[in-house]
Amino acid sequence: MSALICGSVAFDTVMVFDGRFKDHILAERIHLLNVAFLVPALRRNFGGCAGNIAFNLKLLGGEGHAMATVGSDFGPYEAWMRANGLPLTYIDKLDTEYTAQAYITTDLDSNQITAFHPGAMMFAHRNRVPTDAGVSIGVVAPENRDGMIQHSAQFAAAGIPVLFDPGQGLPMFNGEDLRRFISEATWIAVNDYEGSLLAERAGQSLEEIASQVKALIVTRGGEGSLIHADGKVHEIPAARVGALADPTGCGDAYRAGLLYGLQNGLDWPTTGRIASLMGAIKIEHHGTQNHRFTRADFAARFRESFGREL
Repeated sequence: MSALICGSVAFDTVMVFDGRFKDHILAERIHLLNVAFLVPALRRNFGGCAGNIAFNLKLLGGEGHAMATVGSDFGPYEAWMRANGLPLTYIDKLDTEYTAQAYITTDLDSNQITAFHPGAMMFAHRNRVPTDAGVSIGVVAPENRDGMIQHSAQFAAAGIPVLFDPGQGLPMFNGEDLRRFISEATWIAVNDYEGSLLAERAGQSLEEIASQVKALIVTRGGEGSLIHADGKVHEIPAARVGALADPTGCGDAYRAGLLYGLQNGLDWPTTGRIASLMGAIKIEHHGTQNHRFTRADFAARFRESFGREL
């Protein structure tokens, strides 16, 4: 059973400023802003929603293909994907563009200033969902607006069940757009803020949205998550976490856990706990694809966190 994950594949350049933005950005002079920050610590990570979800699903033993448009500088990421056994079948390279890139500067208070260059991602709509490739689950994750709209419609037309994961792409859509996404979705995954925004813009309560899909999943960070399914609300506890290193990509790791549960026909309480543990493992590592575990390690942590066997 294969998942096709439509979304971004991007480079994340993360820089750490050894100070506080508030000490250098003066509110009364914000209209004349001209600042520079020395950032001695810098990391370049492989990221993007589709890349992250596919990576985490592979760690769990699931099968997933990222579908994205990338640029002429994709070489290092391509080598990384090959080395980690991630398929490149639906990666479309555009030689006239750069791969999407996020430049993130973080200060000592964990405030962030981010510049994002979409690059080749702006052409994601050029990719089409295949109807004869054995895809059994689709994912519509953040990419360009046209890509998200078209891929959702293509999954629906092909009769492929789809997880709608609007993430940071949610502000691009109005109420009509979001109601159409809801009508085409089989499952919806959002964090608590995104859930509130989705409900407000769609003009529907979360309960009304949940009644139209097989499951509505709402993550709440350290407070765990709620899975609205089958007329019930399953409360999923947060997994135990060691060091809090980097929250970037935790949502993608969680969604990989959802896909794994769906691919293996697991119930929602088990699926949610697998997803929760994936997020916990990710947050303990810098970058979105730098964590590893064995099946035995994962089962042991699952038992430790939830007091039950996987």
